[in-house]
Amino acid sequence: MNLLKQALHEQRFICLVEFVPKPTAKSFAAFEALMQRRTLCGWPLVATIADRVASRFDLSPLDAFDRLADPAPALLHFSGKDRERHDLLQQLERMDRLGLEQLFIISGDRLPGHEPGQQSVRYLESVPALQQVRQARPDWLLGAALNPFKYREEEGGAQYFKARKKLAAGADFLTLQLGFDAHKHLEALTWMRQQPSPRPLLACLMALTHGRATMLEHVAGTVVSPSMRAAVAAEAEVSKAHAQQRSISRLGLQVIGLKLMGYAGVELSGIHDLTQLQALEQAIEHWQAQITTPAQWSEAWQASWQTAGQPPVTFHPPGATWQWGQSTVSASLQEKTRYHLLAGLHHQAFSRTTWLSRALGWGVRRSLWSTPGGASALHRIERSLKRPMVGCDTCGQCRLEDTLYICPETCPKGLANGPCGGTTLNRCEFGDRECIHSIKYRTAKAVGQTAVLTERLIPCIEADHRHRSSWPGWFDAAEDLPSNPRSRFSGECSAQTDPDQ
Repeated sequence: MNLLKQALHEQRFICLVEFVPKPTAKSFAAFEALMQRRTLCGWPLVATIADRVASRFDLSPLDAFDRLADPAPALLHFSGKDRERHDLLQQLERMDRLGLEQLFIISGDRLPGHEPGQQSVRYLESVPALQQVRQARPDWLLGAALNPFKYREEEGGAQYFKARKKLAAGADFLTLQLGFDAHKHLEALTWMRQQPSPRPLLACLMALTHGRATMLEHVAGTVVSPSMRAAVAAEAEVSKAHAQQRSISRLGLQVIGLKLMGYAGVELSGIHDLTQLQALEQAIEHWQAQITTPAQWSEAWQASWQTAGQPPVTFHPPGATWQWGQSTVSASLQEKTRYHLLAGLHHQAFSRTTWLSRALGWGVRRSLWSTPGGASALHRIERSLKRPMVGCDTCGQCRLEDTLYICPETCPKGLANGPCGGTTLNRCEFGDRECIHSIKYRTAKAVGQTAVLTERLIPCIEADHRHRSSWPGWFDAAEDLPSNPRSRFSGECSAQTDPDQ
């Protein structure tokens, strides 16, 4: 049993140290010197290697692992940005050869240079990727991400809905995205403990300085409130050394707090060398000697952010305070009407129980449409009808019923199972629209279809299935019966034994 898996199994607190690979010998040497410590305050240290954080041309986690002089078992990341299913399967084979049996799977943040409408970039979504790895490697340790630092009901509720899918798809643990709001850390822990089969939670942490706060303004889904920025800016005005000491002290205090809350461990981001790790260890030991209860920690955490002349720090965006369990939003009349109209149209055209659906099924299965010219014409017909209504990009295996008739192709990343972690107050990471998954959440809640967003694991779309009509496949599929509501649009990934993803 590998170290991370054993620690989670034994409920021993563990520290992961994130390595963002840079193609310099100095960065590798510094990281290896850091990891030779093996422990932090007696807690096991495990390396985790990020996947192309800055650029698609960064070293992959596997290439980085190969370059380590002393490659201890590590938790590799797999980001689905600009990737297809075959890329995932190739990584599994390489990991087998290296004896690696643990993987952290994410859809991935926005690929630099990706502009909707200007170029097509595919994102292999975490939910189908998880299920594919679980099916292929049933004994591996698999992790996934959760971002609870959301302050509108739609984006927060949709995050937890998708997290349920990740657990069902095979995630053994979830790691929270970077955050500083203790109320949200507790919220995520409360949510997890109420799941039928709770899994361990880890939290991603970083020592926040003024420079990093400025940088994080451009990291989608990471919340640094105006009062937090003001606090770290005031520290920087005193001196760089003072600001660094305060940031490391807070990081040590946050580690202690998460351990007291019941987190299984932490993932440390921004610790690049042994000197920083040693400073963090001293801060943790300092706080361990003083903090023994959650109440003591909460008081110390608030005090650690206070600076003379600055107002009290709040960790949420101004005017946005939603917490899990609050339910106030509802779909607009237009959103509800749209859903009911499209659901009624679907029933008439694709249920196989109406004369129109039987006639359509008979028509699209004629041999004419299996010829190259006929298939191209049918594709154009479907696209011309559905694109004005739902933004269809004719992916070949339509998933509209599984997404409440909100086409996943209108998400810049093409995500079908739920949102990424990059939204901000319901706005898409790309900034040009409301997140479609927030609209789905409101609609599902209004029409009593929230189970669609939590229980239906929607499969990936194979690259060679795109840009063709989905209609013949639907009517040809003998197993797709009206009693199986999820099957109409979702299809399945080729070479998959279980299409329910």
